[in-house]
Formats: sequence, C-alpha cells, structure tokens
Amino acid sequence: MTEDEVLRRAFSMPLTSPAFPPGPYRFVDREYLILTYRTDPQAIERILPAPLVAPEPIVKYEFINMPDSTGFGHYCESGQVIPVKFGGEHGGYVHSMYLNDHPPIAGGRELWGFPKKLGEPTLKVNKDTLVGTLHYSDVRVAIGSMGFKHAPLEHESVLSSLAEPNFLLKIIPHVDGSPRICELVRYNMTEITVKGGWSGPGALELFAHALAPVADLPVREIVSAVHIIADLTLPFGTVVHDYLA
Repeated sequence: MTEDEVLRRAFSMPLTSPAFPPGPYRFVDREYLILTYRTDPQAIERILPAPLVAPEPIVKYEFINMPDSTGFGHYCESGQVIPVKFGGEHGGYVHSMYLNDHPPIAGGRELWGFPKKLGEPTLKVNKDTLVGTLHYSDVRVAIGSMGFKHAPLEHESVLSSLAEPNFLLKIIPHVDGSPRICELVRYNMTEITVKGGWSGPGALELFAHALAPVADLPVREIVSAVHIIADLTLPFGTVVHDYLA
C-alpha cells in the first residue's frame, strides 16, 4: 500500500477495517426521554469548560433509544447536556454520554469529540410509565421516569429544541501523552422530522459512582419531563475554538 493510498483510506482505525462507516448518519424513530433539572451552580462551574457559560444551573438528563441508525444499527445512550451560551449563541454542552455499542462510541469520539464511554442504558415503556435506566457494568447509576404521553407538546417547540446547536470538547492526545487536539466543536442536527412530543410528570435519581460520575451534578428540582420521537441527521461538526492556538 502506497502513502497516497494510506491517506485516501485514512478515515478511521483500523485502516483496513474501520470501526465505523463514513458519515453523515441518519436516525429513524430516535426516541428521547429528557428530564430537565436544577442543580448546584458550583457543580456546573467545576466541570464546564470556558469560554462556554451556563446562564442557569440547569442540566438535561437524556435517555435515548436509536432503533435504526446508519451503519450502527440499534443502540441506546444516556447522559447529561448543560444549556450554555457561546458568545451570543444559545445551545447545549454535551457533558457525558454512556452507550452500549462500540462503533458509535468510536465514531462519536474520533469525529466530533463526543464524551462517550461504555455503559448499559435502556429506555422502555413499563405499563403507564416511560422508564430510562443507566448501569455502569452491573451497577445502576441513574433511573428516570415519566408518565407516558400525558400531554402533547407543540410541534414547533420540539423542532426548535432538536435544531439547537450543541458543543463538545474534543481531546486527542499526542503519542507522548500531551494534547495533540484540544478543540471546542459545534454541531447541529439537520433534516429533522418530528413524529411526536409529549410532556408529563417526571422523576430522576442519580447514584454516586467513581467512573460514571453523573451524580456530580446532583438533582435539586425537576423542571420538566419530555418524550420525543423524531427522524434526524447528524452531520459533521465545525471547530469554534482551538485551545492550542
């Protein structure tokens, strides 16, 4: 294999059998349980990277089921998003994500810098309740619930929430362990088709864990609970701040 051939094929590792297919990626019937809650301001200050700013001590805890995703098939994820401002732009900082499948973990980390780790999230309907759980190995670290489809949400409000920009801290180390890439990345979901959105009573409990520290952003008050089903596309991102420049 020549050097030019290496460069042409250098999309992901391993070179001759990449861990994930080229994007962008389309998701069909993507299902969300999003529990928005108030936390301690000091807790957000400890983990939110500048130049992002959190206008309020608010966190969105998400359980997401993806039954039909380009190249990845079916997998689930769970994690925390913090509403932030970047300059005059409002969006969300993706703080933590736990997935039960390796290809989307590898693709998310390598391409955008999603903070993905291996976990065991679930999202399912339990009689009259939508229930999300997250286990790290066999230890439960989160459980969220919501009354199933109690009240419909306005289509436009759901669409605008899914179209908001999100921010990621992408870190790729050099071979000596120092940072080779340290960037703030922005991405927006596109080609969004909202198939349903509902609100209802919600509850969320987080449990302390050394390697899955979701409870470091403690729940002080539930603000809202929503259930969304949509089709959407995850395109490539853009670099908006380079910490090494």
